[in-house]
Amino acid sequence: MNSHVQMIRNLLKYTFGLVPIVAGLDKFTNILTDWSQYISDGMAGMLPFEPSAFMMIVGMIEIIAGILVLTKTKIGAYVVSAWLTAIALTLIFSWSYVDVAVRDLVMAIAAFSLAKLSENNMNNTSK
Repeated sequence: MNSHVQMIRNLLKYTFGLVPIVAGLDKFTNILTDWSQYISDGMAGMLPFEPSAFMMIVGMIEIIAGILVLTKTKIGAYVVSAWLTAIALTLIFSWSYVDVAVRDLVMAIAAFSLAKLSENNMNNTSK
């Protein structure tokens, strides 16, 4: 694989590996933000527990997804891409934090690109 493409792949790999882990850990501490604010009132009313507990579950999923990107990049990148798309759609449907939804869709495209680059990398190394 071209060294520039490999550098971009690695940059995306560590970005989409570490950022979900940090964001996931922050669901337990709320240092970066109060994550429960991103849950719409309608969704919060449907939860069988507090929104903060729901966000801790989300945090665990994000930590696992980040670890997956770091260890099984192609699969992890597809998972992160789907996860970010689901978050964006939830925000769009509730019409709250639409700016965050747009950002998450852009990041989903980048994560999908990482998956494709990793797929290409796997094909090149098996030849």
